[in-house]
Amino acid sequence: MSNEFDYTKLKHVTSVDQSDRAVPYNLRQSGPTKVEMLISTRVRKSPYWHLSMQAGCWRATVYNRIYHPRGYVKPEDGGAMVEYDAIVNHVTMWNVAVERQIRVKGPDAEKFTDYVITRDATKISPMRARYVILCNAYGGVLNDPILLRIAEDEFWFSLSDSDIGMYLQGVNADGRFDCKIEEIDVSPVQIQGPKAKALMKDLCGDQVDFDNMPFYGLAEAKIGGRSCVISQSGFSGEAGYEIYLRDSTLYADDMWNAVLEAGKKHSLMVIAPAHHRRIQAGILSWGQDMDQQHNPFQCNLGYQVSLSGKGEWAKKGDYVGKAALEKMGAELKDGKKPYKLQLVGLELGGKPIEEYAPDFWLVSPESGGDPVGFITSPWYHPEKKQNIAMGYVPFDGTLNANGFPKGKVGTKFKVHLPEKYSNTPGTPVDAIVVDIPFKESFNANTREVVKG
Repeated sequence: MSNEFDYTKLKHVTSVDQSDRAVPYNLRQSGPTKVEMLISTRVRKSPYWHLSMQAGCWRATVYNRIYHPRGYVKPEDGGAMVEYDAIVNHVTMWNVAVERQIRVKGPDAEKFTDYVITRDATKISPMRARYVILCNAYGGVLNDPILLRIAEDEFWFSLSDSDIGMYLQGVNADGRFDCKIEEIDVSPVQIQGPKAKALMKDLCGDQVDFDNMPFYGLAEAKIGGRSCVISQSGFSGEAGYEIYLRDSTLYADDMWNAVLEAGKKHSLMVIAPAHHRRIQAGILSWGQDMDQQHNPFQCNLGYQVSLSGKGEWAKKGDYVGKAALEKMGAELKDGKKPYKLQLVGLELGGKPIEEYAPDFWLVSPESGGDPVGFITSPWYHPEKKQNIAMGYVPFDGTLNANGFPKGKVGTKFKVHLPEKYSNTPGTPVDAIVVDIPFKESFNANTREVVKG
């Protein structure tokens, strides 16, 4: 097999200090690689896979060991930015069945859940959800799911891209918690965009009071005659909901087609998860913006962990990672730097980035020289007419008003963009640290603490 590009010339970047990671990020700049993804039986097809194909899906990736649609509008027809227009002006549906649902059910369900998350599970009321994180014993972020409390004795972990189901079963391998932990046949879709509420009202009628439904509120409803749980939440900064279909391998067509039919008058469009819009909202993507070797403080999730022993988590008992996280919190308070790199928001130059980045693009000091960091999530912001990104740069010890780490706004860097996006090939573009989010979200608390 011949390649147009000589990949033997690629160099691994060693100047970025990743000495606090056992497995460093691969910073070789390989660019797009012309390969065909093999569809095989060892990776699962979700119940909506064939429906995504009918909707025009032309590319996919793998997420949670399930094939994940990641594009419907082809580049020659406008690509991802056509999908962006749909989510900011109308309403969209996403196949996100890759968010595996792990159910914890039984007398000790609350006690177990409280032990594996950093937040206080006892403060989550039945038929409410929360954004939470699970950490390992070293303080690394294992997953950042939406946690749904279906009943007093039942929780669903709606997973991001790491297989927490087996981990949770391992935590309780000795049976010390009286609960059952298993994946269930529930698959979600997301309904996102300014017309989302109008669409959901048409779908559910008087089954759900959407006008008084709180953010992260849950409701039971039938859609297409099938049992669903609805959450007011989503992986974007737009108004939105998630529909969790029960027995989804049996009833995927019924629910999906009901949404399509009701969506006609609202200009509904089936699109890929709107990473352009979630980047604007500062929403992280596990495996891209953080992983199990990042602690919550360095990826802007410190608010999920108590630093001072005050506030929401002050009375929370033991949980996985507590000792390591408290140690890091104490070091930060004392002006120390317990890790190397901090996630920051950046505005940067160059031609509009209107596609997923195939590499973690490199970041150098403003004065030039060897790279010291890397970009994780870049995209073009149409309203700002500006490229934006999240990425890691050396942690300088800056804390915000609440005592959580952040990047120092105004710090300047250079970003090494590929030739496709560079104004002058071979010359890095200017970048500056800015506050996150880059655009106000419809739901201001999309990834912040929500009481009650």
